[in-house]
Amino acid sequence: MPVALEPSVPLTRRRRAGARAAVGAARLIAALPPRRLRRVLAFLRRGARPASGEEALAARQAVVTVSVQCAGQGCLQRSLATVLLCRASGTWPDWCTGVRLEPFRAHAWVEAGGAPVGERAEVLAFAKTMVVAAPGSAQADR
Repeated sequence: MPVALEPSVPLTRRRRAGARAAVGAARLIAALPPRRLRRVLAFLRRGARPASGEEALAARQAVVTVSVQCAGQGCLQRSLATVLLCRASGTWPDWCTGVRLEPFRAHAWVEAGGAPVGERAEVLAFAKTMVVAAPGSAQADR
């Protein structure tokens, strides 16, 4: 994925604090091994309703506004912080990881309603390797 910082958006103090907390928690969760990371996310999503595209995009924008790492190459931390910030509002977008082979790349992103949120079209070239879907979502966990 190209490296360019995403634009910032105006945030209230409360939203900024929530986004910073989500970014900090995401940094800790990102250090977990994949199996444990999946279990933590599956636990956290319980009781949430599926996030709309607008809710997920607003969370992503808040996260990239407060974190240079998330605004740049930190796709894992950005996607985790996005789902955590959505969860704080009672929603959960689908959290996905995937790879492509030529050239080899790995990526993490969120989807709402089956569509990637805030991503370039090239994310569709990635084969999903792990998904923690919203409860009641049509997309099953993989």
